[in-house]
Amino acid sequence: MQITGAVVAITGASAGIGRATALEFAREGARVAIGARRTDRLDALAEAIRASGSEALVLALDVADEKQVRRFVDATVERFGRLDVLVNNAGYGVRGRVEETPAADYERLMRVNYLGTVYGCQAAIPIMRRQGRGLIVNISSIVGHRAMPAGGAYAATKAAQISLTEALRVELRGSGVYASSVHPIGTESEFVEVAERESQGRKGGAVGPQQTALDVARAIVGCAKHPTPEVYPHALSRGLVWLNAVAPGLNDWLWARAARKAGRI
Repeated sequence: MQITGAVVAITGASAGIGRATALEFAREGARVAIGARRTDRLDALAEAIRASGSEALVLALDVADEKQVRRFVDATVERFGRLDVLVNNAGYGVRGRVEETPAADYERLMRVNYLGTVYGCQAAIPIMRRQGRGLIVNISSIVGHRAMPAGGAYAATKAAQISLTEALRVELRGSGVYASSVHPIGTESEFVEVAERESQGRKGGAVGPQQTALDVARAIVGCAKHPTPEVYPHALSRGLVWLNAVAPGLNDWLWARAARKAGRI
């Protein structure tokens, strides 16, 4: 895909991976629609996008609301005339053992992280099919392939995104529309602060190496140029997926050891 002049819509763009991705696409010459709940941050991001010479559209967006997601996608097409890339990025996490995490947390996580992605896909696919081209990028996580202790509620939503994307890839074959899932490791952003606040004191903490939001953003832009089924921004993280498939018991032992050291269990 030629990024210069392309139209890219990004959910959860007010911070972290979403913000970095919007700026990276803008630097490549894309026109960018950005959505999130914190419009003050979006306004500041839009100024940075315009300063780089690109166009920006700002919309307030809560992805847990299907109507708002559809309005976001429709407004992007109305403003720019098409939609080339949709990045379903909005989401958050909580910490806690399976048994201690309130059911309400599971429900809210699934509505935001998973159903928010579903709503985006359903809004964008008919538009992209009519165009005969497009790319949907679903931001999952490495924990969607291998959950960590005290992170099961969040990981389940990321696994659901992976399954959704796998089905979508096959359903879209031959249409000119592609679907990819992205699997970051722990990323340096305010995600950790939000998870701590939402977890209400339940145990948790970073395990393993960290990467920057810019690392992930560059991988996403690279995927837009050359779509691939799965994207692993951290070079070694794919090995974790293979190890889990071949030796899940060994992975259990390694995760338990790392989690105890990090104070997650």
